Amino acid sequence: MGSGRNERAIVFGVGPGLGLALVRRLAGEGMAVAMVARDVGKLERLRDAAGLQGVTAHACDVSKGDEVAAVFGAAFDAIGAAPDLVVFNASTFEPAGILDIDPTAFERCWRIDCLGGFHVGQQAARRMVPEGRGTILFTGATASLRGSARLAQFAVAKFGLRALAQCMARELGPQGIHVGHVVIDGQIATPTARERQPDRDPDTMLDPDALAETYVHLHRQPRTVWTLELDVRPAVEKF
Repeated sequence: MGSGRNERAIVFGVGPGLGLALVRRLAGEGMAVAMVARDVGKLERLRDAAGLQGVTAHACDVSKGDEVAAVFGAAFDAIGAAPDLVVFNASTFEPAGILDIDPTAFERCWRIDCLGGFHVGQQAARRMVPEGRGTILFTGATASLRGSARLAQFAVAKFGLRALAQCMARELGPQGIHVGHVVIDGQIATPTARERQPDRDPDTMLDPDALAETYVHLHRQPRTVWTLELDVRPAVEKF
C-alpha cells in the first residue's frame, strides 16, 4: 500500500492519548478521518486544539449496535464509500477485587471492551468484504494475555476481544481483509499521565505518536506478510 491519499479511516475510542495520535497521524497521511467517542463535544475540542482540518467527529456508545451502525452510515454510506482502515480503541478500566465487583459493572466493562469490538468489527467487515480489501485493528492490553489480581473485569473483556480478532483474521484474511490485534504492554504517555508523574522517565511510558506509527505500519503491510498480533512495550518494561 502507498500513501493515505483517497483513503478513509475511522477511529473508535478517541481520547487525548493514542486515539488522538492516530487521528493526527492518519489525517497527516491525507486520509479522510472520522473520530468517534461518547462525548462529541470533547472530540470537537480535541480536534480543534490539534488543528485538524476535514476530520469529522461522531458520538457513539460502542456497546450499542444501532449507534455503531449509524456512525458507519454517516461516515461512509452517505458518500457511497467503504472504509480502508477501522481502529477499535475504545476501552474502560475499572479495577476491583473479586469479592467487591458489581455484576452490573462487570457486564458494562464487557459490553464496551468486547461487545463494542464485535459491533465495530462486524460493521467494518460488512463494508470491506464486498470490496475485497481493508484493515481492522483492535487495541489490546497486557490483560489480553494474562489476568491479574483486581483486574477480572478488564481481563475477561480483553481476552474476549483478542479471541474475536483471531476468529475474524482467520475468516476474513482469505477475503482480503487484514485483521490485527495490538497488545499494549505498558502505560501510554497521555497528558494526564505526564501531569500526574512529572518526574517519571519518559522512556518508561509508551509514546502515543510512536504507537500510531505502529498502527500505520500494520495497515501498510503487504498481504504476504500480514501480522495478526503485535505486542509493544517500552524497552525497560519487564515482561
